[in-house]
Amino acid sequence: MCLKKLSRWRNTLRKEPISVAALNSIYGLFPDPNSAERGMNALRNAGVSPSKIVVMSGVPYEQFSFGHADPPTAMPWLAVLGGLVGGTCGFLLARLTQEAYPLVTGGMPILAPWPTSIVTYELTMLGAVLTTVVTLLITTKLPNWSAKLYDPEVSNGKIMIGVVDPTDEARDDLERRLRAAGAEEIRVTGRFNSI
Repeated sequence: MCLKKLSRWRNTLRKEPISVAALNSIYGLFPDPNSAERGMNALRNAGVSPSKIVVMSGVPYEQFSFGHADPPTAMPWLAVLGGLVGGTCGFLLARLTQEAYPLVTGGMPILAPWPTSIVTYELTMLGAVLTTVVTLLITTKLPNWSAKLYDPEVSNGKIMIGVVDPTDEARDDLERRLRAAGAEEIRVTGRFNSI
């Protein structure tokens, strides 16, 4: 009895998964990276905006241009900036604390270099790590509960190349270009399923 209530309570807390069918897209499943490269070039030649092209693969293909579809990020430079800000704050914290509460040091300098360098180092690392994590969350748009395009065939070794939210007029042209590039299968989601 208690287990039934618990499972019913848990089911009411679960949110229903967002259906991929709600996302308007057309994509091709390619068997190898060479045909996927041709598919990517076909979409570029069709004038599709790079922000609308979706590439998904179970294996990284660094030597092909579709493996670099994402724009470069400024994360390394922001991590350096976060480290500099953190280090500056650490140095100022240690220095101003030692000057605000001067202790009798018996002729030694009030601003001790070793403790100051330890606090500076630790806050440098903290600034760099926190900046990296925040930049990662912002650039990857996490958490993101909106519908994402995915096909289970990607887990079976296929490469998915497609377009999210294409115009109705471009659907036939995109399908023809993806087939000509070597797509084994063309799939559509969203409003195109009813066409």
